[in-house]
Amino acid sequence: NDGFFYSGYAQPASGSELSGSNENHLVKYHKLGTPYESDEVIYSEPEFPKRLINLGTTDDKQFMFLVRSEGSNGNALSFKKADAGSTPFIPLIETFESNFEPIGNVGDDLFILTNYKAPKYRLIKINSAAPAEENWTEIIPENEFVLNSANLTGGKIVLNYLKNAYSSIEVYNYDGDQEYTVELPGIGTVGGFSGDRDDMETFYSFASYNTPGEVYRFDFNTRQSELYYRPEVKFNPEDFQVDQVWYTSKDGTKVPMFLFYKKGMTKTGNNPTLLYGYGGFNISQTPGFSVQRLFFVENGGILAVANLRGGGEFGEEWHKSGTKMQKQNVFDDFISAAEYLVSEKYTSSEKLAIQGGSNGGLLVGAVANQRPDLFKVALPAVGVMDMLRFHKFTIGWAWTGDYGSSEESEEMFWYLLGYSPYHNIREVEYPATLVTTADHDDRVVPAHSFKYISRLQEKQQGKLPVLIRIETNAGHGAGKPTAKIIDEQTDIWAFTMYHLGMEL
Repeated sequence: NDGFFYSGYAQPASGSELSGSNENHLVKYHKLGTPYESDEVIYSEPEFPKRLINLGTTDDKQFMFLVRSEGSNGNALSFKKADAGSTPFIPLIETFESNFEPIGNVGDDLFILTNYKAPKYRLIKINSAAPAEENWTEIIPENEFVLNSANLTGGKIVLNYLKNAYSSIEVYNYDGDQEYTVELPGIGTVGGFSGDRDDMETFYSFASYNTPGEVYRFDFNTRQSELYYRPEVKFNPEDFQVDQVWYTSKDGTKVPMFLFYKKGMTKTGNNPTLLYGYGGFNISQTPGFSVQRLFFVENGGILAVANLRGGGEFGEEWHKSGTKMQKQNVFDDFISAAEYLVSEKYTSSEKLAIQGGSNGGLLVGAVANQRPDLFKVALPAVGVMDMLRFHKFTIGWAWTGDYGSSEESEEMFWYLLGYSPYHNIREVEYPATLVTTADHDDRVVPAHSFKYISRLQEKQQGKLPVLIRIETNAGHGAGKPTAKIIDEQTDIWAFTMYHLGMEL
């Protein structure tokens, strides 16, 4: 307990923080009470400068895991006893094609969550004394729903499944026999269920669009939950409705979408509506609480969140069908969501705003080019706007597993050029657009947004404003001070609600 492991990059050269490429990831050990300059390098692979490396331990500190990846999809996994000193790690899997997530151990047995030979994930057990693949034991086989996470606690295996993009919690024994399902407060997102392996109580969080993040204590002896903490938010959840609808995308694929609105809403075809999407990197859009969104809905708006292909809601096949040469599926899903909202009389193109951040900023930029007539407001945040050069800056190379790259092949070059938001801006009437970025974003460098808004302002043929908001001394979003968040969100929602004709 005298220190900790961490991974990272060396400090970039002055002036290259946002223009260089992040390379030579390594793991170090920091001993408490010593200067960081003396931290010891524990593991590195200088011969593979674009590998990502992370180190972890089991809860009982019996085993160490070495996780290596070459981007956002798939990882290699090795292990060794924590007291094994400088002996080499023992490889479990050396390819980078599937995900392997260590969950923990029971004695010498290692439990691993993986989508290897299971696109919707399964749980396997590997004995540390016989780690070859032919000795692996499948504890929880793949089923029709995505196994989103697993924990070893309460002497059980607690599984968090995604069933149509919301959480379901099931409890199994170590042999893989299902024992019971945990009753949840409603349709929402669950986190937690972590703790020591033999603790007979644990905690979990539950949130939904009309439920702020509550914390529950769960007793494994009684199999019951009790409310432990509920944040004070001045609103009545009973005044609001959460629905899940399904619509048909361009190629016939059925896509789910959450709707959050005030009870008593009628389909006038004139309701101010915000459509949000992401659609990438196997990331699922599950129900969650947002004060800003609540404010919008309280004032007569409808929030729509589409579970687009490219996400992880339905497993690896759903994810892959929104990547590389199939990225247009994501845009078609989003456009079809907007068309559904209009055709079903929830809203109209004059009352519809679209929003997304990072990969979702790319989404908003792309669909605003493809269907500028369908939206009144576009809100691309920290978006990837130049699809021909994104991989040349900071960590952009790690996204090529989802996007491909312009250097991969001539076919991929032309495909990326065909939807790249920056390269496809036309001389047409665009929606009122507020681009947001930050001057120190080293994830998606702000140059994407700078060049995008410059060309958009040049080409805009309509009367609606196309603006950029640049946060100073801030990054991609995480860790932003509360004061900056309030200022930014005030600007975004004032812009949106004004152009949707909402009166406060």
